[in-house]
Amino acid sequence: MPTYEYECQACGHRLEEFQSMTAKPLTTCPECKKRKLKRLIGTGAGLIFRGSGFYITDYRSGEYKKQASAEKSSSSGGESKSESKPSGDAAKKPKATKSD
Repeated sequence: MPTYEYECQACGHRLEEFQSMTAKPLTTCPECKKRKLKRLIGTGAGLIFRGSGFYITDYRSGEYKKQASAEKSSSSGGESKSESKPSGDAAKKPKATKSD
């Protein structure tokens, strides 16, 4: 069950109420007893997926897991192709710029 924030438009009192999603919003302020209570729009709660029990960690095919572990082990040993430095004239020449 979510926690909703309310603010009274008459006296400015703010409160949080733990209610069901299907419950009707509160309308009466507990401080001034006027029917000027409005539900505020909240940001919601963050959702973090950790551990096992999720598709990406538990339901992948065996072939995918083998390929991922092979890529991981090959990229950790030595310099990869994308990280290699240009050799020869390409390393010495400045990049050409387009002038107007």
